[in-house]
Amino acid sequence: MTLEDRFRRHQVSTSDSALLVIDAQESFRHQSYWRDCDLAVFIDRLQVLINSARARGIPIVQVFHCEEQGAFSLASGHVMTLAGLALAADAVFHKRSHSALIGSGLDVWLVQRGIRRLIIAGIRTEQCCETTTRHASDMGYEVNYVTEATLTFPMTDRHGREWSPREIKTRTELVLDGRFARIVDVEGALTQDANANLLEHRTTANEAHTDLRGASAATIAS
Repeated sequence: MTLEDRFRRHQVSTSDSALLVIDAQESFRHQSYWRDCDLAVFIDRLQVLINSARARGIPIVQVFHCEEQGAFSLASGHVMTLAGLALAADAVFHKRSHSALIGSGLDVWLVQRGIRRLIIAGIRTEQCCETTTRHASDMGYEVNYVTEATLTFPMTDRHGREWSPREIKTRTELVLDGRFARIVDVEGALTQDANANLLEHRTTANEAHTDLRGASAATIAS
C-alpha cells in the first residue's frame, strides 16, 4: 500500500448520522384526538431541525405510518407531509408498526450507508417516536431524541385521568433519558452530532498521521 493509499483510507467520511422525521403526516388531522394548540411550535421547531440538518449534510429520512383503512391508508390521500412543513427527504419509508425499523426497509438503508447516530423527531411523542428510539437503541444506534420537535395529544388513562401533552412529554423524557437516548433540543441535537463527528474526525486524522509517519520511517530504513 502506497503512502497515498494510506492517506485516502483515513480521509474523513460523510456524516454517519441521519434525521428521522416520523409520521409528520396529514392523517392525524382526521383523528378524533387531534388538537392544534401545540402545532405552530412543533412545525417551527421541526422545520428548524430539518433545515439545519440539510445545511450540515445530514441525510433526512421521512417515515409515514400506513394502515389498511381510514386516514392512514394510502387510498385516503392523507398519507402526505403535514401542511406547513417543507420537507424534501433523501429517502421515504412506509411502516405499519410503531417502530420505524420494523418491516419498512429503513434498517437496511441505514446499515448500507453506515449510519450509526439517529436524530428522532415527529408524531407522536410517546408512541412511534419513543418506540423507534427504544428499538434503535437496542440495535446499537446512538439516539438524540428531540422532544420539542415532537407532537402529541391529550390522553386519558384507565383511571379516567387526562394527561396533557406536556405531561406526556415529561414522562417520555424520564424513561428515555440516559437509558435509550440523549434528550436534546433542536440546537443541542445538531451540536452534539457535530461534536461527535469532530472528535471522530480528529481521531481518524491522528491515525492517518501515525500511518504516514510509520510508512515514511519504513521507507527511509529500507
